[in-house]
Amino acid sequence: MEQNHLFPIFLKLDQLQVLVVGGGNVGCEKVGAILNNCPTARVTVVATWFAPEMAGIVEGFPNVTLVEKPFSCGDIFGKDLVIAATADKELNHCIWEKSKAAKVLINVADTPALCDFYLSSVVQKGNLKIAISTNGKSPTIAKRLKEVLNESIPEGLESILQHLHAIRDRLKGDFSEKVRKLNELTSVLVKKD
Repeated sequence: MEQNHLFPIFLKLDQLQVLVVGGGNVGCEKVGAILNNCPTARVTVVATWFAPEMAGIVEGFPNVTLVEKPFSCGDIFGKDLVIAATADKELNHCIWEKSKAAKVLINVADTPALCDFYLSSVVQKGNLKIAISTNGKSPTIAKRLKEVLNESIPEGLESILQHLHAIRDRLKGDFSEKVRKLNELTSVLVKKD
């Protein structure tokens, strides 16, 4: 049976430089997802044109720069992540080649074979964030699982997280003792009736 061998990480996009190439529907979707997850993300969007929605998506986000011009190799300079989101497969492949040569992580929208990383479906309740991956096989399944998790995670969980954070800061003892105490306190979350 095939396995998902992706390594899940959460990136601090306010500490990285992100390049999105493409100003159409896919570019809007990617930029919107980035800003929904990290409103202080530092993003440069390069495109020969921008869909009217893009202005609304980036309004009020001072760390986003829209640059209306064709993509060039120099756009990758100083970037940590690149997302190729154009409708031009040849251009997307070129962006992939240039990103790989520059050793910059790249995601080519709708082309899993040319992706170093995938954008996941995300469930968020306050400080709790769950990323869902189907290994690029079915974004639709990830979307449905997101809906299920959104409905099943209680709204009051943020309060519990804040209390546990305060408790963790006050716990005494070595690491294993702290883990034992926190496991004891949170066991109620997984008890079966």
